Amino acid sequence: MTDASAGGGEAGEVGEAGEAGGRIGFKTSPQGVDWATLDATWALAGELDVFDAAWMNDHFTDPRRDHGGASFESLTLAAALAHRVPGKWIGHGVLANTFRHPALLAKAATVLDHVTGGRFIVGLGAGWHEREHRDYGIALPPIGERIGRLESAVDVLKALFSAEAALPPGVTRPDPFYPLDGALNEPPPRRPGGPPIWLGGQKRRGLALAARAADGWIMPGDRAGDVEYLRGKRDEMLRAIEAAGRDPGGFAFAGQVSVGADAAGHRAAVETARAFVAAGADHIVLGMPAVGGPDALRTMAEEVAAPLRDGWS
Repeated sequence: MTDASAGGGEAGEVGEAGEAGGRIGFKTSPQGVDWATLDATWALAGELDVFDAAWMNDHFTDPRRDHGGASFESLTLAAALAHRVPGKWIGHGVLANTFRHPALLAKAATVLDHVTGGRFIVGLGAGWHEREHRDYGIALPPIGERIGRLESAVDVLKALFSAEAALPPGVTRPDPFYPLDGALNEPPPRRPGGPPIWLGGQKRRGLALAARAADGWIMPGDRAGDVEYLRGKRDEMLRAIEAAGRDPGGFAFAGQVSVGADAAGHRAAVETARAFVAAGADHIVLGMPAVGGPDALRTMAEEVAAPLRDGWS
């Protein structure tokens, strides 16, 4: 254990492009847990240098249920908890594009970029939970349109993170979903080019978008632990990145591991995480039920994250 500034540099330093996410993150998604437990868990995480990043999902209800279930809103939650993990990256796996206009997301991401010293990752996906959208009157278009909207949203984010958006006349771009007309983003992000964008697309258009415009790809939570799934998507993505004329060297691949509650589950999580690394994962997200609180996080740090880091050359 170290002081609260450990885990990836001082909070005042701007995160560099090649280090986005670091190697190991913890995930405490905000369902079925009270504020005090989340706050205490992240406070402990700030003292544990074995973790480089903090993650959560993005839902208005509990995605494990068809209807309802307690859940904190994730962007404001990330902002509220960021001071607990100075020097660490913060990301979402992943934000639903259907929940927020990308201009609003760009402004919120800029706040988090400043709060974290340039260590906020915009994890973004097309959105999927049908009942959740219906309950709140949020449109969930057919998947083809959702991917089209995701493509547009990524381009809007990049436009508003650009240097051109920091000065008049701003940025203008016609678009069928999210047009901009002299849009400004002042103050601009601290990190040049804005926060890294990691996408969660799974099929042809989503992978092609990531290959064209993203800085990383994070596997979906419902495929956590599926090493062969990551291996196949990584191979497909690398071919697409090369076809797009980009250097794949700086592109991050994140695997997710659900960590069990007992010693056998912890040993299995270490082996799965190591298999992900062997399959080409650059970042491992270790997920635990948030209700487990600081004790569960400390145990996961000691029995899963530390052995994984020790064996990661």
